[in-house]
Amino acid sequence: PGGAARPEPPPTRFHRVHGANIRLDPSGTRATRVDSFAHGVCFSREPLAPGQVFLVEIEEKEPGWCGHLRLGLTALDPAGLATVPEFSLPDLVSLGHTWVFAITRHHNRVPREGQPAAEVLAPGRPAALLLEPYLCVEQFRLPRDRLVGRSRPGRYSHLLDQLYELNVLPPTARRSRLGVLFCPHRDGTADMHILVNGEDMGPSARGLPASQPLYAVVDVFASTKSVRLVQLEYGLPSLQTLCRLVIQRNVVHRLAIDGLHLPEGLKDFCKYK
Repeated sequence: PGGAARPEPPPTRFHRVHGANIRLDPSGTRATRVDSFAHGVCFSREPLAPGQVFLVEIEEKEPGWCGHLRLGLTALDPAGLATVPEFSLPDLVSLGHTWVFAITRHHNRVPREGQPAAEVLAPGRPAALLLEPYLCVEQFRLPRDRLVGRSRPGRYSHLLDQLYELNVLPPTARRSRLGVLFCPHRDGTADMHILVNGEDMGPSARGLPASQPLYAVVDVFASTKSVRLVQLEYGLPSLQTLCRLVIQRNVVHRLAIDGLHLPEGLKDFCKYK
């Protein structure tokens, strides 16, 4: 809290319990809907720790469907579900103790009691990644670097990456990174926050039971076909991460990394991570 280094939570994985049309890769970090447009509800394997981000990147889209990925939290234990509902909205939410939202640019933000509505209409535009490397969400400070989507390496990567950093692309664009976390309060409740490419969309739900285990919910719905989990560093950045940031700041685009006299493993880490 307050920007101090904190212990690294375990890596995030998808739960073995999921919708009938979902297939997980062997690592449990990629979820793909293999049929239809529904039955794509997934959960985190473990409850989230306070301030821990369950972060997914949209890997594949499927044209022809109307609707996008949905994201949120649930106090229901996935292992205790008799069946996984077809939809997160409204089916899973109707079971209670679940807070899920469709990801849109105009995301609903819940004001505190007495707060003017004008103050919660839209989040402020974040500073560029390299100018403001941390994102503060209530009492937690998160490294913005991994929160922001990145284009595939190519001739115009240096231009496309700025669109992700400034968060001007549609929130469910391919390679966008979307996250959910909760921030507890002293009264035993918590706020749920949804992140879009390193931008905090504000509290989307308040009064969550912070004393209960809270699992992440990801509904790989309609035009979103496949997502993968992205792991964050919560403590001090690793030397590898710091080296990558310095290299990326000093090249015009990521294809130029191939011409540097660096180990191939580090080149790949700089281009793709």
